[in-house]
Amino acid sequence: MNATAADPAELASSPRKSGAGADRAFQLITAGAAWLVLLLLGGVAVSMAWGGRLAFKTFGWHFVTGKDWDVVGGKFGAFVPIYGTLVTSAIALMIAVPVSIGIALFLTDIAPRWTRGPIAIAIELLAAIPSIIYGMWGLFVFAPFMAAHVEPWLSGHFGNKPLIGPLFSGPPIGIGMLTAGIVLGIMVIPFISSVAREVFSAVPAPLKESAVALGSTRWEILSRVTLPYTRSAVIGAIFLGLGRALGETMAVTFVLGNAHDLSASLLMPSNSIAAAIANEFTEADTDLYRSSLIALGFLLFVVTFVVLTIAKLMLLRLNRQLGRTH
Repeated sequence: MNATAADPAELASSPRKSGAGADRAFQLITAGAAWLVLLLLGGVAVSMAWGGRLAFKTFGWHFVTGKDWDVVGGKFGAFVPIYGTLVTSAIALMIAVPVSIGIALFLTDIAPRWTRGPIAIAIELLAAIPSIIYGMWGLFVFAPFMAAHVEPWLSGHFGNKPLIGPLFSGPPIGIGMLTAGIVLGIMVIPFISSVAREVFSAVPAPLKESAVALGSTRWEILSRVTLPYTRSAVIGAIFLGLGRALGETMAVTFVLGNAHDLSASLLMPSNSIAAAIANEFTEADTDLYRSSLIALGFLLFVVTFVVLTIAKLMLLRLNRQLGRTH
């Protein structure tokens, strides 16, 4: 029998075809996973919008701008929960952002090497604490401390000021938007600081060494090299923490006060979208009441989507300013 010799070109192309097929299959799988996430996200949004259609049909835009939440009278407005959600999240960011960036800079450039690991682990463990634990601590420990020491001082020193006075007026009862914002800030710190620490660690060493060679101080290296090089990633970390603060439920429910009253004072009780849904959904005994709570969930989805969209646009603008195209 005469054996036919295999063509070397065919042998070389066989692994190439196999590799191309595997790449194609991997591309299809990953694309399917990405589209599946988008479909699930769209399905969640559509289902919530459909569930809240009765509230939107009954009240129209007044549901978003209305301040009344009268269960007996059947009048529902989402302005107070939206206001409470945004204000407490803003307070959380004002507290968490400088603390988180300070922690990240300390762990990457200042702290002794042997202390970085234990401190980083201790901070990241804060993210593992259940939110209900934060809420119980806030209600039984932190709120009495605020009522006894912090809020009387704020009211006495700033309550009579012309512009900021309304923000700090009112009785020192401990629970309110300020307390909820501080608790949220503590909860958000591990998320922002962890991401910031990772990106600060990724700054190329030659950049820092060049700054040292030019005679820069440590503060100048951090402010003119580390932060500018990583600012887009830091902004992404900040908005990640903001998304966490917007959707927090249990901790806010304990310390916010759950009152549908609109007040400019940060010391007064208020409400948030997530807290209102958690507190009242089991008590919703009418279709309009239930639909209004589902509509609140849809509004929270919209608010979060808008915030993340703004973050993405800011990152794209920063990348264009830095000359990055990808």
